[in-house]
Parts: sequence; structure tokens; C-alpha cells
Amino acid sequence: MELAHSLLLNEEVYNQLGEVQKAEFIFDWLRYLEKLLLATSRSDVKEKQKTLVEQLLSLLNSSPGPPTRKLLAKNLGVLYSIGDTFSVYETIDKCNDLIRSKDDSPSYLPTKLAAVVCLGSLYKKLGRILVNTFTDTVGNILKAMKSAESQGRYEIMLSLQNILNGLGAAATPCHRDVYKAAKSCLTDRSMAVRCAAAKCLLELQKEAIFMWSTDLDSVATLCFKSFEGSNYDVRISVSKLLGTVLAKAIISKHPGAAVSRQSIRRVSLEEVLELLGTGFLRGSSGFLRASGDMLKGTSSVSRDVRVGVTQAYVVFVSTLGGTWLEKNFAAFLSHILSLVSQSHPKATQTQTDAVCGRRCVSFILRATIGGLLGEKAQIAAAKNICQAIWKLKKVVDAVMNDGNVETRVGSTDATASQHMLVCALQELGNLLYSLGTTAAPLLQDSSAGILDSVISVIQHPSISVRLAAAWCLHCIAVALPSYLTPLLDRCLERLTVLKSSPEAVTGFSFAVAALLGAVKHCPLGIPHGKGKIIMTLAEDLLCSAVQNSRLSAQRTQAGWLLIAALMTLGPAVVSHHLGRVLLLWKCVFPVSPKDLETEKSRGDSFTWQVTLEGRAGALCAIKSFVSHSGDLLTEEVIQRLLPPLPCAVDLLTQLSSVLKTYGSTLKTPSVVYRQRLYELLILLPPETYEGNLCTILKELAADLTASDIQVAASAFLLPPLCHQDDLVILSPLLQETDHRFIEEQLLLGNGIACGSLEYDPYSIYEKDVEGDSVPKPLPPILSVISSAVKLFGVVCAHVGEAQRLFILEQLLDSIKHSKGARQQIVQLHVVSSLSSFLKYLAVSKGNLGPEEMRRPALALVMGALESPNPLLRCAAAEAWARLAQVVDDGAFTAALAQVSFDKLKSARDVVTRTGYSLALGSLHRYLGGISSSQHLNSCVGILYTLSQDTTSPDVQTWALHSLSLIIDSAGPLYHMHVEPTLSLIIMLLLNVPPTHAEVHQSLGRCLNALITTLGPELQGNSTSISTLRTSCLLGCAVMQDNPDCLVQAQAISCLQQLHMFAPRHVNLSNLVSCLCEILLDNSVLVNLCSPYLLLRRAVLACLRQLVQREAAEVSEHAVMLAKDSRKELTPDANIREVGLEGALLTLLDKETDQKLCHDIKETLNHMLTSMAVDKLSFWLKLCKDVLAASADFTAVTCVDTVQEEEGDKGDDASVLTTRNDDKSYPYTNPHWATRVFAAECVCRIINQCENAHSAHFDIALAQEMKKRDSRNDFLVLHLADLIRMAFMAATDHSDQLRLSGLETLLVVIRRFAAIPEPEFPGHVILEQYQANVGAALRPAFSSETPPDVTAKACQVYVIAVERHKSHREPLKTTTCSEESVRNGSYSSDGLLDLVHTDLGTLSRLWLAALQDFALLTLPSEFASQLPVEGGAFYTAETSENAKLHYYNSWALILHATALWLTSTGFVVADPDEGASHLSRPVTPTSMCQGSSSGATVKSPEDVCTDRFHLILGISVEFLCSLRSDATMESITACLHALQALLDVPWPRSKIGSDQDLGIELLNVLHRVILTRESPSIQLASLEVVRQIICAAQEHVKEKRRSAEVDDGAAEKETLPEFGEGKDTGGLVPGKSLVFATLELCVCILVRQLPELNPKLTGSPGVKATKPQVLSEDGSRLVSAALVILSELPAVCSPEGSISILPTILYLTIGVLRETAVKLPGGQLSPTVAASLQALKGILSSPMARAEKSHTAWTDLLRSALTTILDCWDPVDGTHQELDEISLLTAITVFILSTSPEVTTIPCLQKRCIEKFKATLEIKDPVVQIKTYQLLLSIFQYPNPAVSYPYIYSLVSSIVEKLQEIDKRKPEDTTELQIFQEGIKVLEALVAIAEEQHRSQLVACLLPILISFLLDDNALGSATSVMKNLHDFALQNLMQIGPQYSSVFKNVMASSPALKARLEAAIKGNQENVKVKIPTSKHTKNPGKNASIQLKTNFL
Repeated sequence: MELAHSLLLNEEVYNQLGEVQKAEFIFDWLRYLEKLLLATSRSDVKEKQKTLVEQLLSLLNSSPGPPTRKLLAKNLGVLYSIGDTFSVYETIDKCNDLIRSKDDSPSYLPTKLAAVVCLGSLYKKLGRILVNTFTDTVGNILKAMKSAESQGRYEIMLSLQNILNGLGAAATPCHRDVYKAAKSCLTDRSMAVRCAAAKCLLELQKEAIFMWSTDLDSVATLCFKSFEGSNYDVRISVSKLLGTVLAKAIISKHPGAAVSRQSIRRVSLEEVLELLGTGFLRGSSGFLRASGDMLKGTSSVSRDVRVGVTQAYVVFVSTLGGTWLEKNFAAFLSHILSLVSQSHPKATQTQTDAVCGRRCVSFILRATIGGLLGEKAQIAAAKNICQAIWKLKKVVDAVMNDGNVETRVGSTDATASQHMLVCALQELGNLLYSLGTTAAPLLQDSSAGILDSVISVIQHPSISVRLAAAWCLHCIAVALPSYLTPLLDRCLERLTVLKSSPEAVTGFSFAVAALLGAVKHCPLGIPHGKGKIIMTLAEDLLCSAVQNSRLSAQRTQAGWLLIAALMTLGPAVVSHHLGRVLLLWKCVFPVSPKDLETEKSRGDSFTWQVTLEGRAGALCAIKSFVSHSGDLLTEEVIQRLLPPLPCAVDLLTQLSSVLKTYGSTLKTPSVVYRQRLYELLILLPPETYEGNLCTILKELAADLTASDIQVAASAFLLPPLCHQDDLVILSPLLQETDHRFIEEQLLLGNGIACGSLEYDPYSIYEKDVEGDSVPKPLPPILSVISSAVKLFGVVCAHVGEAQRLFILEQLLDSIKHSKGARQQIVQLHVVSSLSSFLKYLAVSKGNLGPEEMRRPALALVMGALESPNPLLRCAAAEAWARLAQVVDDGAFTAALAQVSFDKLKSARDVVTRTGYSLALGSLHRYLGGISSSQHLNSCVGILYTLSQDTTSPDVQTWALHSLSLIIDSAGPLYHMHVEPTLSLIIMLLLNVPPTHAEVHQSLGRCLNALITTLGPELQGNSTSISTLRTSCLLGCAVMQDNPDCLVQAQAISCLQQLHMFAPRHVNLSNLVSCLCEILLDNSVLVNLCSPYLLLRRAVLACLRQLVQREAAEVSEHAVMLAKDSRKELTPDANIREVGLEGALLTLLDKETDQKLCHDIKETLNHMLTSMAVDKLSFWLKLCKDVLAASADFTAVTCVDTVQEEEGDKGDDASVLTTRNDDKSYPYTNPHWATRVFAAECVCRIINQCENAHSAHFDIALAQEMKKRDSRNDFLVLHLADLIRMAFMAATDHSDQLRLSGLETLLVVIRRFAAIPEPEFPGHVILEQYQANVGAALRPAFSSETPPDVTAKACQVYVIAVERHKSHREPLKTTTCSEESVRNGSYSSDGLLDLVHTDLGTLSRLWLAALQDFALLTLPSEFASQLPVEGGAFYTAETSENAKLHYYNSWALILHATALWLTSTGFVVADPDEGASHLSRPVTPTSMCQGSSSGATVKSPEDVCTDRFHLILGISVEFLCSLRSDATMESITACLHALQALLDVPWPRSKIGSDQDLGIELLNVLHRVILTRESPSIQLASLEVVRQIICAAQEHVKEKRRSAEVDDGAAEKETLPEFGEGKDTGGLVPGKSLVFATLELCVCILVRQLPELNPKLTGSPGVKATKPQVLSEDGSRLVSAALVILSELPAVCSPEGSISILPTILYLTIGVLRETAVKLPGGQLSPTVAASLQALKGILSSPMARAEKSHTAWTDLLRSALTTILDCWDPVDGTHQELDEISLLTAITVFILSTSPEVTTIPCLQKRCIEKFKATLEIKDPVVQIKTYQLLLSIFQYPNPAVSYPYIYSLVSSIVEKLQEIDKRKPEDTTELQIFQEGIKVLEALVAIAEEQHRSQLVACLLPILISFLLDDNALGSATSVMKNLHDFALQNLMQIGPQYSSVFKNVMASSPALKARLEAAIKGNQENVKVKIPTSKHTKNPGKNASIQLKTNFL
């Protein structure tokens, strides 16, 4: 193939090739040439032009195939447009000559066609250059058309389209001729020619004014004619033509360029609509030529015309656009509705016609209102529709109330408007459904009165209107769940009140059923009690049915309908009513066969009608029960279900005799009864009706072959029985299309009605398959057949073999005995049942039975394989394969295959050849390669031959389809056939005419299967593989050029496969540009795009795959394409501006197909994931544009919800939403779902940035990097946009969007809360947006906001407050919004005030909920004690289901309640609330019950106690048995609740006074700490422990105080001991609070520091280990435990304190020892600081001084001090790396905090002094500084006994050190600091010293200070350290001088040198003193930095 890649055709190579290769070679060369010409320079082209033209023209004679001729023509056009044009006239003449040629042989045809195509291409490319030749050319072509066959006509039409396109207005002279020719082609028998003619006319109308002025009527009539007998493609092309022409007629009112030439007839909108209406109502018979039957009133318009006109309506409106529709909506609506009004009786003559007409009208309304209008316009449309409903209702009311004699006439008027009403109501329902919660303001708007209008027509005399109104209510409830319960109540109330009106009974029962059907779509459901009400009402209706014969039928139907609908609510609700339903079910059927006999003889036709209605209803209710509440089908229930079944089956057998007796009025009820019974039996397991199997089978056989069935409805019976993949070779109508809704009726055939609600009211509550559209049950006469067919499969598989054989024989005979059309119907039913039976057998792995069974089965299938009905052949082929599957015998399979071979070889007719070729494919599908390659060879051989049968495209299509199945199923076995198959496919692709699109589609399936078979091998580089690959790509290219959309879809999926297996070899830029062209062509207008859903799906599936691998490339190619494209793209989706991503978003907004939307979202998500971080601004702008496009809609709401007087807040809300009107947004009114998606995208973008560069969340870094390179882009720089987008979404009308907006806000706050604002240190970047966040949250707290939105807003608020706090105070977090009430609100607008007003109510509800929870969690043995009627929020029946909800939410409620009780301090809020209210507030379930009057009123104290025990009980119960599934949140919330509770004195006193309670709580907490590793949970538990100990302390203090007060002057000795340990000091485990606490603390400490456990370390002594630093969490836990330990002595009696002191000291000192690590800067580790703090607490305990415990404490404390001193000295010769500062500080704490006798005993004192001396010698400056500070505190100790020994021992060494510094002069700040601290110590000594010693000290101090003073000269050049020292010395001297003036004077006098120096310094500083003093204050203590401030904590 590479040889084909040259500018000129390589003729040497070409001539050596065979026929097939030649064609391939040429095509490949032409493809290459097309690209090459555009890339080659003009001069090179001109040079070779002559040869090239000759080569191209010579190809004309080599009979090129369709794709080749198209390319050839294109190349010629391009060549002339680039090169010289002077030889073009010769070329044109040559083509004309070829066309004129008289040679009519088939072999010459391709040449003629190629010439026609070339002419088209040349004129299109060169246009007006050729204007002087075109009249001859057109004349010649038109002349040729007269004798041309269909292919010729097709090509000529397309060629004319190109000529017109190229010449534009210059072609006017030929317009009429072309018009005339195209007119005849528009009604051609070939559908392809009709399509081509429509395209030609569409081109013509651009310039030919007469088409949309003078000839408008005839164009319309012509199009109507063209619709007759048309196919889907024709309807699409012609409707596009008709719609465009009519739209043009209206638009052209503006004077255009052409006006001056001729006067144009003005056409008004009314006339155009009238024209279309005529087509819709009268079809193609036109206005005047009403044929005879039309006058007689018998004919009705053929359906294809009506469907075509329907599509034309949609095209017409879409062309005019959404704005036009908004302006003219009222006129348009009334016209469309009038199409089904009674004023055109033809349109609604029969039920069938009416239903189809309504379908069409609904389609028009849905496509225009749903597809073209934005949400605001849709709301206006809904109001319009509502007014239309009111008007129609008035007419009906007038008729109904008219009591005159003419009422008989009136009844027709009452039904006159019924179809209009149905259409209006259905559209209203659909509209509201699609608007969702956006429609809330519309429903609240009383002037519109939507709900009233819908409810008012529920009593309409026509049943279809009542059903439509009920369905409309269903849609409202699904769209706005908050309306569900009120609507239900309203309907139930009406139903109860109007029980005596038949219309009201049925209407409101429909409404209730429809609303019950909506429950499963509403997240919150309905109150449980409604089930009971509905059940009671249903029973009442059924019981009262007999009382009034006028109402009996209606009441019976209504009763059963309500029960059936109730069953859809699922097992939870149904289980309570099941008993009553089963009882009713039992009563509705006679008990025994005898009763049934007597029943037959009684009654009349009316009673039978009611009876059958009732029984059918009962069957339906049970069916509903089985399908929706299958979980309840226990053995026992099945046993209760069974008894009536045999009787129901008996009645089935009797129906025919009942019909004979009572006449044909019972026909419909009996059919309905049959259908219901069959449907129920299909659902029940066959074992349940074993005894009746044979009876049922006979009845089924009779039903299927009954003589009175008129219609053959193969289109709905067979598709489920065919294989999905096979349906594609049949009518395209079986595939999914955008017009499926109306096209369905054509599929069913003319006699059959399409589905509609009134055929089966019971379907109103069923879950609908297709989303929002109305359920469409088929008429009972059809649905009974499909149920019978299904049931036959089941029953036949379960009867005995003899019976089975008999029935099959019987069915076979019934086909033979029937004749003509009837035979076809019987055959259809019988084969369907057989297929159903075989399918059931195959799926359940059953067996067919003995050999004689095969004969009748085979005979039936073979008969069907030769049936003229293609669907039946398709089903038969499936059955054929299933038969082989269930027989499961190799020989039989081989025989079947042989039969197929023989038939195919001998038969010549299309039917047999198609049927048996598909049968072969199916066999392979189910049985693999039929196990032998020889079979495979023969199959492939035969199918090759058939696929080349050019006489019949059908045979080719079926054979190729079958071949694709064989390729798929043969797998690797097929490899030997790959090459020949591929060349066959290419050959056919190049030669089959484009008019046979179905053949091309099958070829595409074969190619796809081949690519799959080759798989990854396609990546290979061998010659054979690369040839195969080239052929595959060539095949794809041919298909891409095919005019048929489905073939293009095949091409795209083939390329997608190729891209998956061999990505390097697929040209991505070509593929992407092809995909974009299709997509963009589509996004112009939804209904004018490539109307093929399957093509759009293929494109998106392919795009989705491409962007997973290479999103960036795909996006770039798309933008490149947009820039290169010469044509101006539609402004609607301009890829240049918004990229492929933006175009996809636009498409997402317009597209209605669920699968497509899902693919678009996936594609966008993949693109976002891989590209959002790099193209941040672009993506954010996209999302912002989508969200902002609706902001004008939102601005209104924002400002409304903010009250007027808060003007300033109103401003910030509106500032966010104002926008410049001149700036046009790329998105016009996107729907809420698209905006929700955009908001989700924003969250995704933020998440993507998290995993990218850290600068995305660091504003300083981001700004710096942005400065460095302006291309850098970071998320934090777009924060304002993020907040704004979240704000726009959060304040929208749509709840879903509000939730997404709040979610976005939440994500933004979470991610950005901690980012500091660089310009304002100490502030965070988010603070400037507080007002915006407030404005976004405020509306969520208004009363009409749904609860889920309010809840989400609370969540956002809480996160905001938490983040705000954590920024301010690092260790505090809150979890509930109430706490923030006390801790100062987060933002100035105090959103909490919004909640504050409800706190009273909320708190009562919380308490009630907790009470419920407590009751529900009781073990089952207490069930008898529970309240009979249930709790506050659940009823007794729902307790099981309610438990789950309580489990999910109790913890937060508990925390909230605790916080609330704490904030009110356990004060009962309002005194008038008695206890009855407190314990049972008004809740949904208690509203109904009167308050119990006999309840005694409790005192406030009791109420508080109850509440306290409720919270405590729930917490303890939960914490003591933590289930493995208990969440962290629940445990944390529970512990926080306990903390909040114990924050307040009253609950503390309760815990303090009840020791057992405290101990129990401690044990529970101990257990939590043991079982939960999370540090946060352990810390929270310790906090609660601390509070319990505080409570105990308070209690002990209180008792001591009151005892002292009581005893007054009594002897002190007799005072009883309070506190634990009493007089003995013993603590009993299990009874002691202190013991429990110690256990818990030891547990925590030993876990963090195992060395503390003597058992672990092996000896009780101090073991030398290296100290360690704990993790942050560990430190916090240890510190918390130490705080608790230090509090314990205060809870004990003096004796008790002696018992626990050793333990406490051991642990505290142990922590000190284990964690005393040296840290830089002399800091203490957090644990050391905590242990020192604890030591201080213990040492200063009053117990140390109490008489009874003093001595023991003193001994123990001395031992403790010794232990600390021992830490210092190396033990066992190992030296520890302990921190001297920590140990010294500990010693100092002992010296300062204990009574003197502990530390003053000589041995200890001596060791302590030594330690200080040793430390003073350490060279580390930090240690020195700290030592000085500690000594200072000891020297200043008031008791001389303690401080003097230290002073005596240490002062001399201090003075020496200072003098040493004095000599050296300090060099750095640390030395300066040491000096300053030393001087402070000396100064302190001076202050303490007695008079006589003071002078010596001052004399020591002064020289040192004065030596540091500098004179003026030295001061200028001194270092900063020296300057500071100078200042320090001078200042101290200034202070000392006046204080000790006498001493000062003496010293000065004795040393004149010092005096001189001092005076000089003072003088020098005199002028600066004023300045110096304030600064010196700062410099005085530069060393007092944070590291050393800790002394204030414990000394």
C-alpha cells in the first residue's frame, strides 16, 4: 500500500494487481492524494496537473465503486481549485458525454454515475467560474434522470444539490426545472432517492424564494405525500425540509435582498400552523382533493404521515429557536392541543387513533418545551399549560352542571376536551419533573394555582384524564418530595369525603396510587401511619362496594388499586398489613369448585363484571406484593396465599361459558382477568401451583390459538425472544432513536394501539423504566398474549413429558388447520411460546425430553424460518440454536447444521436464504465453533457466496450478519479465514451501492468482529499483520465516508477497537476531528443534529476511551480543528473559545439520553483529572460560566431572603450576583442538572490540586512563582472565584444545586482555612470572605428550606467555626454549632441567631429522641415494659426499622442535648411546662394522642435528675459495650457530651455524691482506653476522668465545710474523717474511686512509658535507661494523666492520702526520669513540665500539713527527693543523659513547695547544694542562666532556715564567676544574659541581707557594674553587646544608688577612679536619658525568651 502514496498514480504497480487489489490500491491512492494536494505547493501541482487529470479521468472508465467515485470527484474538484482552471471545460464536456452515452448495460453504469458525481463536485468547488456552462449540464443531467434507475436518480439528486450549493443565487434560471425533478423523486419508490431529493430541495430553498412563498402549499402537500410509506431516514430528511421551509416562510418577513425582484406572499404563523395541522389531521389527501372515503368519514390518516408531520413540527420550532417559542408560546400551545380536540373527529375517531395522536402531541410538546426553553421560560410555559387546563375544565364544568334535557348531547362535549387535557397534564408533569426543585416558587405561587388545577380535573368524566392528572401529581411529588405527604393527605381526604361520586372514587384512588408509586423516588418517604389509613380506607371501599350498585365497580377497583399500590412501599410497611390483605384475598374467591358452579348460575352480566374486576384487582394486589415485598414470602405466607389459586384457575376454564351466558360486555373484564392471573403465576414459583399445571397449559394453548384474535403484534411479542444483537438487521425502528416515543406506533403496525395508561390503570404505581415518561401499558388484548407466551415457557417446562409432547403436537396442528392471515397470527403466537419455552429450558439448564419431542419442535421452528415476517425468522433462528442447546447432542447439532446447508444450497428465494443463514450464525453463537473446523469451513464458504448475491441486499445483510456472529464465536479458530474475509469485506465496501445502507452496516459488524479476533496482534510489525491493519483502516475510512449515520457509527466503533489494540497506528488528529464534526453538527440545535442517537453514542463512547489515555492531545486536536476549519462554526458551541470541554458541557445540557449523558460526564471527568491542574483558569472559567449563566435568576432570591433593614448585608449578597449585561455568556440558561455537574467539577478540581504542587494552597509561594513565570497558575489565586461559584450555587432555586454549592463551600473552607494572609500577619486569607460565606448560608435557614439543605448548611457552618477556632487557639475544637454560641460566633452576621430561636423546641425534641433511643436499645426481655403506642418518633410497629435511624444519629443528638443542658445550667426553661411535656414533647406521632391528664407533675429537681440519668445512662451503655462497628464520631461525641455535662456544678454534685456512679463511669472509661487506640478518644476520656475527680473533690470539700459549720465549737478531734480511706487509709478495689483512677492512669502511663512498670524492668529500683521524647499525642496523654494524679490526694482522707502517695510520687518522678531529655535552648519537654507541675500540686497539698498525715508525708517526700538526687549519680557505672535543668527544677520545686523539715535535714541539704555547685561549673550557658534563675527563687524564699545554707554555700562562687566575666568582657548575647542573671541574684541578696552585711555586698557589686560603663568615645565604637551592657549597668547603678545611699557614698569616696567613670557616663547619657529609659526597659531582659519562662508555671 505504501506504493500508492505518491502524487501521480503508480501505473506499473497498478497494472500488476488483481481486480480486488486494484480497487483497494486506487482507493488508497485517492485518499492519500486528497491530503497531499492540500499540502503540495501550487507550482508543483500545476506542473503535474495535466497527467493527473488524465489519470483521474481514465479512472472514470474503470467502473469505480461508490466510495471511489466520491473520492475521485472530490480530488478533481480540489485539483482544479488549486491548479489552473483552463482545462476544466474539457473535463465537464467529457463527463457530459459519458452521461449522454446510450450504453445501458450494467457494466457501464458505474462510469455514468462517476461522471454525475464528478460534475457535482466540480461545480461545488469552482462555483461561479463555471456559471456559463451550468444550464447545459443541468439540462443534460435532468434528461438522463428520466431513464435512470434508482441508483442513478439518487446520485443525480445529490449531484444537483452540490451544483446548487456551488452556484448559489447564480443558479436561478434552473430552479424550476430542478424543483420539478426533485418533486417527482420525493415520492420515488426507493427510499434513498427520497432522502436525496429532500437534501436537494433543502439546498434549493436557500435561494428559490417561490418554495416558501407562492408554492408553499404544494411543497407541504408534496412532503405529506413523501411521508406515505416512508422509512425512518425519509421521515427525518423530509421533516427537516418541511420544517425549514415553513420556518423560512415566517422569518422572511424581514425585507431581504430578494424582495425587490418579486412581491412575496406574506405568510402568517396561523397559516403555517394550519398547513401542518392539515397534514397531521388529513394526511396527504390535501385540502381540496378530499377523496370519497374521506367524505364518508372512514379513512384515517396513515400513521407514517402523522409521525412525519410530528417531526416536521419539531424541526419547524427548533429552526425558529427558543426565543421565538417563548414569544409565541400561547398560540403554539393552543394549536398543538387542538390537534387532538373533538373538533377534528377524524383524528380521534377510534381509541387507537386517539392514543397515537396524543403520543404525537406529547412528543411535540416535550421536544420543544423540554429541548429549547431555559428554566425561566419553562416555568412560564407551565403557567400557560395550567391556564389551558383551567379553560378546558370550565367547559366540562359547564356541561356537567347543565341539568337540561340536552345533557345527552353534552356528554360528548365533556369528553370532547379529554385528549387535550391528557396531553396538557402529561406535559405539565414532565415539565415539573425535569425542573425538579427549581419549580418550587411556581407551586408556591397561588396565582398560577398549579396544584388546584391538577386536582380539579381528577374528577373529570373521562378515565384517561383522571389517570393523566394522577400521573401529573406523581411527577410533582418526585420533583418536589416535600409535597408528597400534603398531596397524599389531600387526596385521601377527598376520597373519604366524596365516596359517593364514581368519578371521585376512581380519580382520587388513581391519585393516591400514583403518589404511593412516587414514594420510592423520595428520599424521606412518607409517615408510617399513612399505611394504616390507606389500608383502612381500601377495606372500607371494598366492603361498601356492594351497598350501592352505581358505585360497586368503581369502589372495588379503587379498593384493590390502593392495596396494590400500598404493596410497593416494601416489606417494612407491608408486613403490618399482610394479615388483612391475605384475608381479603381469601374472601374474594369462592372456597370450593361447587361454590364456583353455583356462582355461575346466579347474577347477571353487571354483577359478573364487578366480580371479575374485583378478582383481577386482587390478583394484581398479590402480584404487587410478590414483586415488591418478596422478602416476606416465607413458607407460612406462601401457604396462606395458595388456597384461592386453584379456584382462580378453575374460573379461568369457566370464563368462556360465562361469556356465552352473559354476553360480550364481559369480554374485556375476562381478558383483563386472564392477564392478571398469568402475570401472578409468572412471578410465583411453579411448585406453588403444581396441581393446576395441565389445566393452565390447556388454557394457554387455547388462548394462543383462539379464533377471534385479529392483530398480529409481532413487534412487541418477538423482540424479547430474539437476540438483542440480531435486531439490528431488522427495521431501524427496533433500535433506540430520539424519536422512539412516536416511531413505536409504526413498528406495531396500523391496526394496533400503542401503549397508554388507560389500558391498565394498575401500572400507574409501577416503577417506570424510562425515567420521567408516563407508563405505557399495551391494550389488554395484546398484553394477555405476551403474558401467555411467558407463562407457557414456564409451565411447559414443568409438566410431564407426555403432556408436553401432546401440547406441541396440538399447536403444530392448529397452525396447519388455520388459513391465510389467521394462520400467520397463530404461527406467530405458537412460535413465540415455543421460543419462550426453549429459552426458559436453556436458562434453567433443563432438558427437552425424549427424542419424539424433537420432531414437532423442529417442524415448528423450520416453518417459522421460512415465514415472510422477518422478525419471526429472527426469533426462529434464535429458537433453532436454543433447541440444539437444550438437546445437547453433537449428532443432532450436526444434523441441524446440515439441514441449513442443504436448504441454503437449494433455495433461491430470499426468505429461506435469510432465515437459514441467520440460523447458522445463531448455532455458532450458542455452541461455539460447533466443535469441528470442517463445519466452520463450510459455513464460511456458504456465507461468502450469499454475501455476494448482489440481486438481494437482504440476503447479503443477513449472511454478513451471520458471518459476524461466526467470527465472534469462533475466536482463534477463525485465524485461517481472516485474510479472505477481510478482502471480501473491503471488496463489498468498495462496491455495494450507498443506497443499501443495511449491507454496509452488516459489513461494519463483520469488520468489528475481525478486529476483535485479531486483538493485540494488530500491533505487530510483520508484513502480513501490517497488510491486515492497513485493510482494516481502509475499511474504516470507507465507512466513515458513508452517508448513512449508522454505518458511520460502526466505523467509529471499529476505530475505537483499533485504537485500543494498536493505538500507534490510528491517526488521532483525523479521528478527533471526525468526532468533533459529528458532535458539533449536533450541538447546534438539539433536534436538528445528526438525529441518530446511536451515532452520538458511538462518538462519545470513542471519545471517552481516547481521553482516558491522551486527554491533552485530544483537546489540542479539537481546538486545532476549530481554528483550521474554513467554515464559520455555529456560534452556539464555539470550540475556539470554550474548547472541546465547553462543547461537551453544552451538549450535556441539551442531551436527554441517560446513557449519553453518563458518557459525556465520564469523558469530562477524565479530561478534568488529567488536565485541570495544568489548565486551571480555563476549567474554572468553564465552571463559572455555567454557574453564572443562571445568576440573574438567582440574584432575585439572594436579596429577597435578606431582610430589608439589613441593608449592608443585602449589598454583599447582591454584589456577588450583579453582572454586566453587555458581556454575553457562552452558555444560555443551562439546566440545573448541568449546573450541579459544574459545581461537582469545582470540587474535583480542588481535589486534583491537592495532589499537585503545594503552591496551590500557599498564597505567598503562589504569588512568588507567578511573578517568576506568569504562565504559572495556582488555585489559591482563584479563591474569590471559588467562593463566588459556591455562593451562586448555594443560593439557587434548585435544592440539588444548593446542596452542591454548599458542598463546594465546605471543600473550599476545609482546604483554605489555615492559609495565612501574608499582608496581615495573624489573619487568614478566608477572613475577607466572611460576609460572602454568611450570605450563602443565611437563606438555608429560612422556614421553607428543605431539611437536607439546612443540615448541609449547618455542616458548612460548623466546619467554618472549627477552622476559625483552630486558627485562633490551636488546641480547641468544637463539633457542634451550639457550642459556638458560647465561644463567640465566627462571623459578624451571627448566623447562630437563626438557630437560636428554635433551640427551645429542638432541645425538647432531642430529649424525646434520646428517650426513644434509650427505650429501643433495651434488651429484648424488657419488651413488655415498653410503651404500647411507641415513642416520640416511632410507632410500636416501626420500632425495628426505626432502630437504624436512631443508631445513625443518637451520638450527635446526645452531644447537642448535653451542650444545651449545660448552657442552661440545668435550669428548666419555662416553669409552666409540666413534666408531661418534658418527657413527651409534641412529636409527629404524639400529635394524635391526647396528653395523659393523670400524670403527676414532677419537681424541677426530678426533671433535671431524669435528664441527667438519661444522658449518663445512654453514654455508659454505649461506652461499656463498644461494638466493633461503633464509629469514632459516635465515641467522641459521647465523651464530649459527658465533658459538657460535667462542666456544670449541678451534675458534678450528682456524680460526687454518688460514689458508685463515679466508679462505674471510671471503669467504663478505663475499658474505652484499653479497647480504642485513638489518641483523641483517650484524651477525651481522660478529660472526663479529671472532671469526675474534681466532682469528688468538691463533694469532700463541701462535706468538710458543712461538718465544721455544724460542729462549730466542738472539739476538733471528734470531727469524722471525710474522703476516701476514712480512718484506716485502706482503699478497697471496686469500691474506691481513687483506686479506679489510679488503675486508669497507670494504664495510660505504662502504655506510653513501659519502663515505669517494675514488673517489666525486673527490679523496683531505678534502672538506668536513656530518657526519650514522646510523640505529641503521647505527651498529651501522659500530661493529662499526671494532672489527674496530682488531684487525687485531695479526694482522700489524710490516712487515705498516705496510702496512695508513694504510688503517685513513683509515677510522677518516673515520668520525669524517663523523659528528661536535653532540648535545645534549655526548653523542658512537655511531659517534664507536666510532671513538675504535678509535683508542685502534690507537694503543696494540704494533706502534707494535716496533723494525722504530716509525719508520714514528710518521710515519703524525703524519699522522693532522694530518688531524684539519685537520678543524677551514675548507678552501675553507667551515666545517663539526663537533663540537669529538669532535675534542678525538680529539686527547687521540693525546696520551695514542701514544709522546711522535708529538705532541711543536713544529708539532703548537703546533696542539694552540691548539685547546684556542680551545675554552676557546667560550661553550657543555657544551664548557667537557668541555674541562676532557680537560685534566685531559692534565695528569695522567706524562711531563712531553707534559704541561708544555700546563700552561704553558693554566693562566693557566683561573685567569682561574675568577676571572671568582668575581666573577660562578655562577647555574645548568651554571656550577656548569664551576667545579667548573676547580677539579679546579687541584687536580690543585697535586698535580703541584714544591715551589717549589706555594705560588703554592695561594695562587691558596684565595681563590677561600673567596670562596664563606657565613655562617649568608646560608646560610639562599641559592639551592640557592650552597648547593652553599658545601658544595663548604668540603669542598675541608678537604682542602687538611691536605695542604699550611705553605702554607695562610702564606696564612691573610697575609689575616685570609679566615681569619675560613673559621673562621665551619667553626663554622657544626660541628654539621652529620656530616650534611653524606655528602650532600656526592653533591653533589660533580652534573655527572657519563651524557653525560660516556664519557671512561672511551677515555682
